[in-house]
Amino acid sequence: RLALAGAALNATLYSYVSAVMLLDTASLERLRFWTVGSLASAEASTVRTVAPFIAAGLLVALSATRALNALALGDDAARALGARPALVRGTVIVAITLLCGAATAACGPIVFVGLLVPHLVRALTGPDLRWLLPYCAVLAPVLLLGADVLGRVLSRPGELQVGMVTAVAGGPLFLWLVLRGRVGHP
Repeated sequence: RLALAGAALNATLYSYVSAVMLLDTASLERLRFWTVGSLASAEASTVRTVAPFIAAGLLVALSATRALNALALGDDAARALGARPALVRGTVIVAITLLCGAATAACGPIVFVGLLVPHLVRALTGPDLRWLLPYCAVLAPVLLLGADVLGRVLSRPGELQVGMVTAVAGGPLFLWLVLRGRVGHP
């Protein structure tokens, strides 16, 4: 009965959302932004608002690279090398929260950038996070900007949201990586 009640509530609430989307185009645009993500609404004020969080997240992430390399060898080896696994994991959770939260607040949820870029960069740099993280910090925005330009060119005069372009391109590439058996291997 709980599953049926959940399905009924979902259908009811979805009908309300659909009605609002059909009647109010501004609501439709906001919903599309928060569903797919877009760079179109990026303004200087948004960048100023999220910049401190991104800077703090980058500093925390880069400071944890050596300990993360040790942790990749396992908890016991990391302890033997002087790292504290619980502290490292907590530090990385803080960095991820700051970086992902700031990026999502600025541009909405844009998929496959964080999944695909590290695997592509790892093919260039190897598993050492001291090289992997800085390269990802440079190549992820390049991929995002390229996807945004492609979305604007393909659907001229309108715009194909960057989240749709990264999903269409990133899905098959990530599937190819998985099928090759390279995902998760150092």
